[in-house]
Amino acid sequence: MSLVSTSTVSRAAAPPDLDGVWLPDVGDQKRQEQGNIPPWKPDILPQVQHMAAEEKAGRPFLVLSHCLPHGMPTWMLITHNAFELLTTPGRITMLGEVDGNRMRRIYMDGRSHPDDPDLTLHGHSIGHWDGETLVIDTTAIAPQAYIATSEAVGIPNNGDMHILERLHLVKPDVLHDDMEITAPKVLTTTWKTTRIFRRYPERHYEITEGECAQEDLTAGKDQFGNDIFVPNAQNPDGSVRAVK
Repeated sequence: MSLVSTSTVSRAAAPPDLDGVWLPDVGDQKRQEQGNIPPWKPDILPQVQHMAAEEKAGRPFLVLSHCLPHGMPTWMLITHNAFELLTTPGRITMLGEVDGNRMRRIYMDGRSHPDDPDLTLHGHSIGHWDGETLVIDTTAIAPQAYIATSEAVGIPNNGDMHILERLHLVKPDVLHDDMEITAPKVLTTTWKTTRIFRRYPERHYEITEGECAQEDLTAGKDQFGNDIFVPNAQNPDGSVRAVK
């Protein structure tokens, strides 16, 4: 008769707890803005330089406008507001503060990206754990979603952008988001950058609601041919003018 081993079967370690409210390290964002510039294409760089000059002259371009969601990767790159991370079966959700439209769904149930996705500003995200690192793959991002290095400097990705993120704790309450941003319409090569977020469990932070007056927008182009949203024409009473 064979004997059954009574040794305990080892199990994979549980993933780290990332739930809670996270605040961005805005000082580090500023350092990244100065020291890790995206590899802009030659025809894009003059646009970026013009935006920076306009900001310095007191005429900043409003990258975050029209009550639209910040979108990806701008949300993670330049946010000055908290976000809450929630883990539920098969999904991780990020809920952002202020504009009411900041929500990322990261599907953890093994699904693939859709073959014919509806493009959105946040894109379609799927994730998995690689040890203690949360790996997030994001595609299907609308061409109007900006790649922004500040609230006054940013360029629409213009299509075909792909973002790979690796979220990991460097300390119990310090989260790093290592990002690889591939945007062939505006970048010469993949841009690698890191953003830092901190959690303060003893302070019991909660995200709050925000309000914004939504404008009626339509897809359009700016003077450089970038994909943007523009306000629809309006009647004197504020209603949208009928398209002829």
